[in-house]
Amino acid sequence: MYFESHAHYDDEAFNEDRDELLLSLKDSGIGYVIQSAANISSSKAGIELAKKYDFIYCAIGVHPHDTEELDEEKFKELKSLAAEEKVVAIGEIGLDYYYDNAPRDLQKYWFERQMELSKEVNLPVIIHSREASQDTFDLIEKVKPVGGVIHCYSGSVEMAKEYVKKGFYIGVGGTVTFKNAKKVVEVVKEIPLSSILIETDAPYLSPVPLRGKRNDSRNLKYVVEKIAEIKDITSEEVARITMENGKKLFKI
Repeated sequence: MYFESHAHYDDEAFNEDRDELLLSLKDSGIGYVIQSAANISSSKAGIELAKKYDFIYCAIGVHPHDTEELDEEKFKELKSLAAEEKVVAIGEIGLDYYYDNAPRDLQKYWFERQMELSKEVNLPVIIHSREASQDTFDLIEKVKPVGGVIHCYSGSVEMAKEYVKKGFYIGVGGTVTFKNAKKVVEVVKEIPLSSILIETDAPYLSPVPLRGKRNDSRNLKYVVEKIAEIKDITSEEVARITMENGKKLFKI
């Protein structure tokens, strides 16, 4: 059984066959899914999916791309959503300097505020960090949230080890199967399996051999197989320990 720690099943890519796909996941060995949010609207959509499917849990939060939608009133609404049943995290939140879809100062401000919210409601964070490794790390160090996962980790081995020391998990997805993924492979090799979560980021980042196609949780097996190969252990052990990790972090 696999623990899917990060997917976006509210995405329009699933509009044609969402229910059919989600109903098929258990038969493909998917035990749990964490539905991650990007904005207020997808936070609400995630809550509805979690109500509909017993194996789906959700995060609420505003992705750095969408931070311009936030103001004090919307933030209050976000806080109220955190109290909904089956909300297990605040995310995905963080910084994205690759696209810079929102001003960096605004991204930092709402990242910090949302981490403070996670402390207030005692929920872990799901963190997005792209081309912003140091600022992400520094803000986490400043706020000290109650724990979480660095989703789709792309930083250095040294920084990954520092996150592990803080009790954070490292999210590993389809990128670990890419030919140019030397850095991610090195991270997986150097940190303990007890600090790794597996994810797809569905519908994005399909693993080899499915690159370019719509991703979904059934493809976690390729991520698991690659981690097993890197660590020279069985796929079953990877699946079992990452399942334990996910249940522990999200208190399921």
